[in-house]
Amino acid sequence: MISIERLKPIVSITLLYVCATGAGWAFSRIGLPLPWMIGPLILSALCYVTGIMKTRVPVETRPFGQMTVAVQVGLAFTPAAFGALLTLAPLLVGMALVTAVCASVVAILMARVGRIRLTQAFLSSFPTSPVEAAVMAEKFDCDPAPIILSQTMRIAAVVVLIPISLFIVDGFPDRSEVMRGGVFDPVGNGILALTAIAGAFVFRKLRLANPFFLGPLAFSAAVTASGFELMAFPGLILSIAQIVLGTWLGSTFRRELFLDGGRLVITCLSSALLLLAVVSAIAVGVSSLTGQDWEVLVLGAAPGGVTEMALTAKYLGIDLALVTAFQLTRIFLLMPNIPWIIRLINRLENRYLS
Repeated sequence: MISIERLKPIVSITLLYVCATGAGWAFSRIGLPLPWMIGPLILSALCYVTGIMKTRVPVETRPFGQMTVAVQVGLAFTPAAFGALLTLAPLLVGMALVTAVCASVVAILMARVGRIRLTQAFLSSFPTSPVEAAVMAEKFDCDPAPIILSQTMRIAAVVVLIPISLFIVDGFPDRSEVMRGGVFDPVGNGILALTAIAGAFVFRKLRLANPFFLGPLAFSAAVTASGFELMAFPGLILSIAQIVLGTWLGSTFRRELFLDGGRLVITCLSSALLLLAVVSAIAVGVSSLTGQDWEVLVLGAAPGGVTEMALTAKYLGIDLALVTAFQLTRIFLLMPNIPWIIRLINRLENRYLS
């Protein structure tokens, strides 16, 4: 027999998901973009920051959302789309480097204004996952809590502000058809699900970064680019994946960080908004020079998570393959190099302080 103490966290998490689903429904009725992710994200964040909710959302829930979105995104990499991406390789690499430079400048400003170590500022500003940034922080004797907060703020700001900003500029059209996805087909959906599981399994065995997104994406894109058609998931499954992702992301906002952060919280939020504004402005400028769609460049250059930006592109009906390619180029260029860059900064900083 299960004890009451064991049932409490299960009931709490269940109620959180029910409320998150209600928030997603409410946002969809209002007509806001990406409602099934933004609604749960905001509600979950409020619950944890105010202290109403204390039970942690298991991090094991996030892979479901990542795998579902990733394998669906891979369907956009048709042979024609893949060929077009190859011709844009210089632009993809250039925008990734621009984001890195902007993040570096913001990190230097953050260190001075927030009166924190430059190593901590770079770990807080460089676009990477909060978990990986925290792991590196411990290696370099930095407090991981404010770094996780800063990274999470950056992703949340991108997820919430970019779609709403694009909606404000373009108007509020009915894009419900875009998110309908495919139809319910046990065989076709099952094959797509197996593709996602296989990709995640292989990438995890190879110990590659972000296996639950990059693995399913790589396998799905490879199959689609070769000319085979996979059956897309129905819209209901995509909505569930968004609820899972949004609820987990919102749950990472811890009450104690905001209570104890003080000046650092304001610095983290200001830095995240500054980086987003600068990168977006440069993306708009580059679009005027290259003739590329400015919405694609803004989403592609946005220093957010590739999962969230892919969902945003899909919802807004923007070139999904190109946006994902921008995000993946930045990931593959920056993530392998962030450790040695931070190591170099930490070594120079220690030498200067000593």
